[in-house]
Amino acid sequence: MEAEPGHPVPAGEARAELREKGSRFLAAVAPAADEAAAQAFVDRLRAELPDATHHCFAWRVGAPPRERAADAGEPAGTAGAPILGVLRGRGLSDVVAVVVRWFGGTKLGRGGLVRAYRDATRAAVDEMPLVRRVPRHAVALSLSYEQLGPVMRLVHPPEVELAGERYADGAVELTLSVRADHRQAVAAALADLGLGDGDPADGGADLVDGPRHSVD
Repeated sequence: MEAEPGHPVPAGEARAELREKGSRFLAAVAPAADEAAAQAFVDRLRAELPDATHHCFAWRVGAPPRERAADAGEPAGTAGAPILGVLRGRGLSDVVAVVVRWFGGTKLGRGGLVRAYRDATRAAVDEMPLVRRVPRHAVALSLSYEQLGPVMRLVHPPEVELAGERYADGAVELTLSVRADHRQAVAAALADLGLGDGDPADGGADLVDGPRHSVD
């Protein structure tokens, strides 16, 4: 079966709670369009739950993802890394996860901490609604009126959409929004019409955010 294009991203927030030897772990996950949004969510949890012992977190944003993880006072590698590992393992991006811990009086050891932070994050991610973000490319074209009909026949939403059009004396300027997995085929079709050379990078294509499709 052909892999579905794009990558999963959160469509909303979710929380889950885990208790281990008296310690309470509350995991919260949320969408984050960039590092500033991710940090804002971390700050929000710190303000909401100031009595917690630790506010550990990790995030992945962008494509390819930029990552950050923080142990927030726990032994190095026992909190931020396992949280980030769950996000990586699920292939998520544009996501932030915060696991808040209230110490219960019994030390869990490095292995126990890793398991608790990992399992709490997994439980929250399992509850989080997801959508699939598919990258798109904007292809700018300048063509004659004779070429307009054949080019318009390439428009088949959602794979290829008409994003803009401007008509002038003797020429038409179009912008096509092409889903990334259809970009090469569209470039070849345009080359057959005498527009571009078949190179997917031709036509002034720029990477833009695309529509989001459910991943049930």
